[in-house]
Amino acid sequence: MREVSVSRVVQAHPSTVEEALSPAAILEAEGSFSVRRTAAGGDRVTVGGYGLELVFEFTSREDGIEYDQVEGPLETLRTTLSYERQDEGTRLAAHSAVAVGGPAVLDRLAAWKRRGELRRALDGLTADFR
Repeated sequence: MREVSVSRVVQAHPSTVEEALSPAAILEAEGSFSVRRTAAGGDRVTVGGYGLELVFEFTSREDGIEYDQVEGPLETLRTTLSYERQDEGTRLAAHSAVAVGGPAVLDRLAAWKRRGELRRALDGLTADFR
């Protein structure tokens, strides 16, 4: 298993950042898959593309949101998006743990890809705050 993290500071209040963190918006902003279905309440989202389908479950936290792949090809994919006040804005941080379940080189490749997805997610989620 590998872990990756990215963060950025935006000029927005934490409550404004929190409003941007809907499950569907997060997964769309990652850029790898399209949202296919969202369960009532929005805490379970199915995404797909390239012949794959993944299901994620979301849990709200006091300082953000956490989500796990519960159906899909990866052995582990757990992500936390958190936010905290910093100076005149908010630091938004994304942290993922990813494991493919094969040779270690595959975990390294998955982590590299995941870092790119997290960067795209933060770019998309914070575009309105720049």
